[in-house]
Amino acid sequence: MRLRLISALIAVSALAACATQAPMPAAGSAATASAPAPTPGYDWFLNTDGQEAMLAYGVANSDEVKLKLACQAGSSALELTAASDKPGREIYLESGGDTERYRAASEPAVVHDGELLTTQAKTKDPVFQRFRRLGWIAAWADDGRHIYAAHPAAKVQIERFFTVCG
Repeated sequence: MRLRLISALIAVSALAACATQAPMPAAGSAATASAPAPTPGYDWFLNTDGQEAMLAYGVANSDEVKLKLACQAGSSALELTAASDKPGREIYLESGGDTERYRAASEPAVVHDGELLTTQAKTKDPVFQRFRRLGWIAAWADDGRHIYAAHPAAKVQIERFFTVCG
């Protein structure tokens, strides 16, 4: 009798565990649900001129650029430029959990107050590959996290940039 009771409890427990298991989320839904919202008035803009390509996050048709990536076609080498309120020694980037710190040079900005930080990187660095897939990247600077998320129409510009750069 006791053995049948124990067997029945085990069976009921197993059945209850199966019944309470949450369904698996659809592929890609977590990345979509947790993606940061684009900032009104700001977006990613692509400019190509011969063998040079530039992808910049800022305000259209203005000098207000927060982050700029530039390359020579097919080189896979990037030149990064980030705006900062104060002098700095690194550009610290994050996208979807991948992070990278780049040692940077700092110089006074000419067109606005603050500094410009510049450094070199590679398109194959995990943070840029994740940015390419997700359409957003964040820069840690001036004691804060600044998110640069693409509006839906601009995501194709990000892909084109990385296709050109190699």
